[in-house]
Amino acid sequence: MNNIVAIVGRPNVGKSTLYNRLIGERKAIIDNVSGVTRDRQYGPSYWNGKNFTVVDTGGFVKHSQDIFESAIRTQVKIAIDEAAAIIFMVDVTTGITDLDDEVADMLRRTDKPVFLAINKVDNGTRLLEANEFYALGFENVFFLSSITGSGTGEILDAVVEHIHEEEAPTDEIPRFAIVGQPNAGKSSLTNAFLGEDRNIVTEIAGTTRDAIDSHYKKFGKEFILIDTAGIRKKGKVHEDLEFYSVMRAIKAMEECDVCILLVDATLGMESQDVNIFALAQKRQKGIVILINKWDLINKETNTSRDLEKEIRERIAPFTDVPILFISATEKVRIFQGLEAALSVYENRTRKIKTSELNDTLLPIIENMPPPAHRGKYIKIKYITQLPTRNPSFVFFCNHPTHIKDHYRNFLENQMRKHFNFTGVPIHILFRQK
Repeated sequence: MNNIVAIVGRPNVGKSTLYNRLIGERKAIIDNVSGVTRDRQYGPSYWNGKNFTVVDTGGFVKHSQDIFESAIRTQVKIAIDEAAAIIFMVDVTTGITDLDDEVADMLRRTDKPVFLAINKVDNGTRLLEANEFYALGFENVFFLSSITGSGTGEILDAVVEHIHEEEAPTDEIPRFAIVGQPNAGKSSLTNAFLGEDRNIVTEIAGTTRDAIDSHYKKFGKEFILIDTAGIRKKGKVHEDLEFYSVMRAIKAMEECDVCILLVDATLGMESQDVNIFALAQKRQKGIVILINKWDLINKETNTSRDLEKEIRERIAPFTDVPILFISATEKVRIFQGLEAALSVYENRTRKIKTSELNDTLLPIIENMPPPAHRGKYIKIKYITQLPTRNPSFVFFCNHPTHIKDHYRNFLENQMRKHFNFTGVPIHILFRQK
């Protein structure tokens, strides 16, 4: 099961602008200087009833001019290996460049679906000029203007036909994915869990390669560990490791029930960790945060308390998440980490009786009703849980569109207070009744 859509192409063709449209936010920094995309390089998107993750490869090219071309080739290779579908973006104002030709050559050899997006086509003249791109030899050709958004609907319609939504596995064994930045200690943790050297672990960031799923059955516990780790091939040392590890993390995240986010204690919670956390939350996966390498930290009385407080501030408002301090190499508290992941899995599959929901929450709502909207009183009459894979609840009321976010947060907090949903995002919907 894979629903990653990668946007590839040389710098400055408008990948970030398209990416922002697809995830519905102006998250990446956009500028006319080559390679300025920073910040978020991946995010969730939804179209025609399908959820998928969009990866903007442009976000991974660093400033230096000379590595641009090799970095782009590497990214295209990784996208071919890892994505379900690829959007290849070119720019009508420059015509076909040598680098476009080279990327096209790589993409023609894959059996993955490739969608050629000719950007900046915003008038009749440019539409005529865009015809030269048919020479690249792709069947799926789309003319768009990612700044105005014209043409993005058509390309999305075509792309999501190749996205296959998550199917519930028949064996209800919990699936855990260990995710985190390169060198956070993912392989050491896997080895500690499994009690064997499954992966070669060295000090070089990103020494682990192919995802290996391991079936764990010991001490009365059973689960599948989706490890984003494997053995690194020689000669690949210079590839874009950050990009590679992100693609792997997203893929593992799509396949799991609970994300075990491993954070390096010596670095603290960095923005890439927060991005992974946000993606897991939006994908409604269970989350456990393990702070690894705790044995390397000089501790004072409140060191762990202060770090935990800092992490909760960074992940707010969703702070009801287990945070444990571990050492994978010293095997300190790693089994508590497993226990936490198993209980988060239980919380994610928890079903609450309708009668219990209403008996618990309706009196609280009566006491603290939603604020009136333009003189209209809002009355919540009935609550029920939906039969989904993750906790989703419907609150039936007379004016569902007038309930504000802060009241939704209030309801979520009350649910967390009365029912155990630690580590699990809750989805709350309001419907007309």
